[in-house]
Amino acid sequence: MPLLEVSNLTTRFHTRNGIVRAVEDVSFSVDKGQTVGIVGESGSGKSVTCYSLVGLIPQPPGKIHAGTAMFDGIDLLQADQKQLRKIRGKRVSMTFQDPMTSLNPYLKVSTQLTEPLEIHEGIKGKQALHRAIDALAEVGIPDPEKRIQSYPHEFSGGMRQRVMIAMALITRPELLICDEPTTALDVTVQKQVLDLIKDRQNELGTAVILITHDLAVVHQTCDDVNVMYAGRIVERAETKTLFEKPMHAYTRALMKSIPATHDKGEKLYTITGITPDHSDQPEGSAFHERNTMGDASKCNTASPPPLEEIQPDHFVQNCPGCLSVS
Repeated sequence: MPLLEVSNLTTRFHTRNGIVRAVEDVSFSVDKGQTVGIVGESGSGKSVTCYSLVGLIPQPPGKIHAGTAMFDGIDLLQADQKQLRKIRGKRVSMTFQDPMTSLNPYLKVSTQLTEPLEIHEGIKGKQALHRAIDALAEVGIPDPEKRIQSYPHEFSGGMRQRVMIAMALITRPELLICDEPTTALDVTVQKQVLDLIKDRQNELGTAVILITHDLAVVHQTCDDVNVMYAGRIVERAETKTLFEKPMHAYTRALMKSIPATHDKGEKLYTITGITPDHSDQPEGSAFHERNTMGDASKCNTASPPPLEEIQPDHFVQNCPGCLSVS
């Protein structure tokens, strides 16, 4: 039985300019100790999907219209705030894209690290401080006894990301959601942060949902991958299968966009156009107008193509145009 099973999640934002269909009919599952990737361009619905799971969608204007997210017998989408507060930060933790905007600049790191312990485990004072120091040491912060009394701005970007990870893991959660944990970090620090998450995952048995736009990171860290476009999952498979045989035109386009796949001096491939407006999406295949890897003339333009199991454990939006190879 999966640790988390999300079924038909639909999240929309009701604005003055109309309804923004941010996430439509999204389903996936996460097993204990597993790393599941959610990949796609900015605006594809990756972050909104996970914010919906932990009750961080502002309501209004946001509203979860449909779906379930079963976590150990509890539907996170139907849980009240009291139930969510017991789960969020204790059993399910999240690290955010920009730690400088997530960490409180007015509070010392010691205060921010010990707060989850006080709220969820009733640990205070010196005991909580010692746990916080140990947490900093575990994520590789040098001289943690001294640095724990620092403010967030006194850390580098990579070190702030480590502090965020320490804060997320200090309560030993069963599920860790990482929202773009390597964005704005150089390649060396990216590897350090990813290795850190993997090490802590192996030690604690934590399941991880990794939100990213970087396919290289996905290939390095994930067991299964969900490719999202325009608020829907267009392809889902084991990482090895997805990289060896991508089937959807959008997945193939993302992979062709990786600079490392080009020869030196070769012009880099880019996906033409931009993602569709979520408040005015096409009726059929959302990737129709940008489809240069398949046959756009065969794309389903009447209704959204269903996600179907084309091969064992390999699910793809069944759009003839996106499954064609140009």
